[in-house]
This record gives sequence, structure tokens and C-alpha cells, in this order.
Amino acid sequence: MEKSDTYTAFAGSRRIVTADVKTMLLRTRERLAAGEDRTILIFEDATGVQIDFDLSGTPDEVLARLATHPHFFVSAEPASPVRTGPGRPKLGVVSREVSLLPRHWAWLEAQPSGCSATLRRLVEEAKKAGQGLEDVLRARDAAGKFMWVMAGNLPGFEEATRELYAGRIDNLRACVGDWPPDVRDHLLRLLDPTGSDEPAAVS
Repeated sequence: MEKSDTYTAFAGSRRIVTADVKTMLLRTRERLAAGEDRTILIFEDATGVQIDFDLSGTPDEVLARLATHPHFFVSAEPASPVRTGPGRPKLGVVSREVSLLPRHWAWLEAQPSGCSATLRRLVEEAKKAGQGLEDVLRARDAAGKFMWVMAGNLPGFEEATRELYAGRIDNLRACVGDWPPDVRDHLLRLLDPTGSDEPAAVS
């Protein structure tokens, strides 16, 4: 399961479950029905953002409210006007002006695949080259948001924050070593851009 598809619920400093949103909601509701009295906090793993859910009512009612939850609800977009200008809309190709120096145009025109195809290839290659860094930065931002909510009052928080944003992950591990295990472990999991976690309940 990709981290972008998962949500994590905490009861106090103990992790209840990491799972897709529906499984997470049902597991968390079960915990509340069993008498859980610690504060419940729920996070989107891909962003580290805390999200509030209404867990009252039956399981079906809890899930039904997802359809109108502001975090998931997407309003209907107005239909796009029909384009009559340049481009190949059936293929999703849009024509726009590009400003280049003469030497850039000369190089593009010399490419066997043509200017447009060469530009598209260069853009795709640049996106792939930067993807790793983008993933790392997104993971760091998610971890920072989660840490601010769950660990803002824990000892060593300020030092841990400095190490996080400096990218010194080994130092960060040392800073959070004495934190509640579930908070510490989830924080470090968020820092792995390729990390995944199967739905699992924690007592």
C-alpha cells in the first residue's frame, strides 16, 4: 500500500491503525466503541496533515459522510470550452508560445524527432531527474507537520526539528530515541518517500 493512500489514527501517543481511509475509520470507530477515552488524532500520511472526521453513528453512516467531507469532496467543474486554436486536443497536446534564443532554436531544429517531440522528451527527462528530490522534500514536510502536532511538547523537539530540516536523519533518530515508540516510529516511517505499511492495529 502506497503511503499516499494511507491514513494513520492515534489514541493519545499510541497508534491505532495505518490503512486506507475506510479501513482506518472503521478501526478507529471500533476503538471508540470499545471505550477508548484518549484523544483521537488522524493524519494523512502523504502530507502529514491532521484531518477531523465525524465518527459518530453506525459504520455505514461514518463511511457515508466521506462523500461530503471537505477533504475528499470534489465539486463539479464547469465544462471546458471547445478549443479551436492550434494543437492536437484529441491527444492532449496544447500549443503555447515558447521563447528561446536563436542557438536554442537551431539546436532543436537539428534534432531528428523535431522541435516539439524533443521539447517533450527534455521535459519528461527533467521531471524524472527531479522526482527523487521532490519525494524527499514532500516526505520531510509531512514528517514536520506530524511532528509539530504529536511531539511539539516532547523533550528535544526543537533540536529534532533542526535536524529534520537539515536532512540529518541519523541525528534526528538520536533526538527522538526517548519519544513514545509509536510517535517516533511513525515519524521515521514518514521520512521514507517509498515507504509503505500494511493495515495494522496496535494495542
